[in-house]
Amino acid sequence: MTRNRLADETSPYLLQHKDNPVHWWAWGEEALAQARKTGKPILLSVGYSACHWCHVMAHESFEDEDTASVMNELFVNIKVDREERPDVDTIYMTALHSLGEQGGWPLTMFLTPEAAPFWGGTYFPKMPAHGRPGFIQLMREISRIYREEPEKVASNAEAITGTIAPRAGASATGEITEGLLADAASKIAGLVDAENGGLRGMNKFPQSPLFAFAWRAGLRYAQQPTLDAVLLTLRHICQGGIYDHLGGGFARYTVEARWLVPHFEKMLYDNAQLLDLLTEAWRETQEPLFKIRVEETISWLLREMTVQGGGFASSLDADSEGEEGKFYVWSSAEIETVLGEDDAAFFAAAYDVTPQGNWEGNTILNRLGALELRAEQDERRLAGFRAKLLEARASRVRPGFDDKVLADWNGLMITALARAGFIFDRDDWTDAAAAAYAFILRHMKTGNRLYHSWREGQAKAPASASDYANMISAALALFSVTGNSARLDDALAWAAILDEFYWSDELAGYTLAASDTTDIIQRPFSGHDDATPNPNGVMVSNLISLWLLSGEEAYRDRARSIIDGFTGEIAKNPYGHTSLLSGALDLIAPAHIVVAVPKGSDGAAPLANSLRRLSLPRATIQFVEDMAGLAPSSPAHGKTARDGKAAAYVCVGQTCAPPATDAEMFGETLKQRRSLR
Repeated sequence: MTRNRLADETSPYLLQHKDNPVHWWAWGEEALAQARKTGKPILLSVGYSACHWCHVMAHESFEDEDTASVMNELFVNIKVDREERPDVDTIYMTALHSLGEQGGWPLTMFLTPEAAPFWGGTYFPKMPAHGRPGFIQLMREISRIYREEPEKVASNAEAITGTIAPRAGASATGEITEGLLADAASKIAGLVDAENGGLRGMNKFPQSPLFAFAWRAGLRYAQQPTLDAVLLTLRHICQGGIYDHLGGGFARYTVEARWLVPHFEKMLYDNAQLLDLLTEAWRETQEPLFKIRVEETISWLLREMTVQGGGFASSLDADSEGEEGKFYVWSSAEIETVLGEDDAAFFAAAYDVTPQGNWEGNTILNRLGALELRAEQDERRLAGFRAKLLEARASRVRPGFDDKVLADWNGLMITALARAGFIFDRDDWTDAAAAAYAFILRHMKTGNRLYHSWREGQAKAPASASDYANMISAALALFSVTGNSARLDDALAWAAILDEFYWSDELAGYTLAASDTTDIIQRPFSGHDDATPNPNGVMVSNLISLWLLSGEEAYRDRARSIIDGFTGEIAKNPYGHTSLLSGALDLIAPAHIVVAVPKGSDGAAPLANSLRRLSLPRATIQFVEDMAGLAPSSPAHGKTARDGKAAAYVCVGQTCAPPATDAEMFGETLKQRRSLR
């Protein structure tokens, strides 16, 4: 009988470890029962398939017979894909933070047989290095302490478990006001690197939830410096090495301040959020660069990241042939071979190609030297060269591909794609969003309950609050774009599931895990954003939309309860809670735009074009033939088209502006009503 039990798993990350000599278990009741039965401590290793340092530790330790024999002798070894079990990852990453460690992956935690954490770290080299003990040495010492000092282990486990236990937000007087939101946005602008964009510092992450809030608040409070800070950031991201200039799509982050040198993995969630923000930036500025990057990234998504049936895959690895970035980088000689001497020289001047390279002797293609696009003729010429290089690159060994479908990340992408489909008038993008949504309904739903993950015909892992929150956003986006009332029904049903299984009256918010999840020691609770927006923040905005669409005040009351519950945490760290700040904007000034369309008329097109040319993040938009179908509480209820012409009603709060029947009037009304001046 094999001792490594990962061969029957579907997670690409777990399958990467199925041939390890380590006696791995996947997380679950069976593995936890084994720990309790043997009395051995648990060695928990958490990572994901696109994680570079996870691969390093795997090669050094988990594939090594000597290391594996120590692991097998002393521990029950459990491997977790953090993308498949975000609840497990959150619990033990929070535990690591409580020990004063910065965190990261691979996450290496030591647990009691009852799964209580008592010590941990991240990457450990096999032999002592980088100021870290060797992994074998470390494991033997942990095992000795566990055997010989049980009181110390129990004390540590009790202290850590108590520290990370879910608790309500810190109490605070006052409320989230327009002034606080305006001040937070202005201060974010002050934190931005004035030369390169992004937050100041060496490593540069897109920080999408933070910049999405800054954009929204910059519009509402007419803060041009805040808007300029977001645009500066987006221009550098679009022209930096973090962007794949041949194939499209953005890498996760860069390891220096100029957006030049990325960790080359591409994650679905980063690309979804950047697509959404770039779409809003284009609506406001009409900058061709933003439109081009949206088009190219969606082309990459549909070409490389769509699984059979329409769902979107999770990620592409940073490594190929054991080297980070090998698939993406070029030498000047390789480019000259493909393009020829003269054309290669023209391309090199645009994309920072030199014989010496700009990273470890190779070139990461980028256009940071000149952010502006060239003349149209030159850009067409460069596009032809990129196509030739992309074709040549296709013969290389491709990076690892994680094709599992995650409900929460798909929700982010469906939302972004549906909105982009409307804004850029691309029905094919809207159709792709609808197809991915249908995939989730077909493969990852039983009754009204969602599964978190799907791969190779198997749906598994309990859904998190993020799955429901992001899929509700997707349902609302598709309802807005297509008018399909079934999508609104889905959103209402999933909101009810969140209330039944995730809401905590005591905490005044949604826990990450459902109340009937049985294999975790606690249900994580937080309002803090990570690389993706926190589900509590997402749900504030969703609940406001559901209130506007249904007229049920319970949705607005719940949104207010969430904001009130996190007021203290927001006051302490506003920049870590920007999805909640974005939700507060919707609570304070809910925007509902209703276009009354005469039956049988297509006269709403000019009004729709006005909506496409002005950024209105998270506004609830409806095109309706029968205004009587609106919620009776809506200030637009009962209003009609005018003299056979489509009429647009812009409602903020409980008041609507006079109806607009021509595009220019509508655009001016939108601009006036979206901001405080």
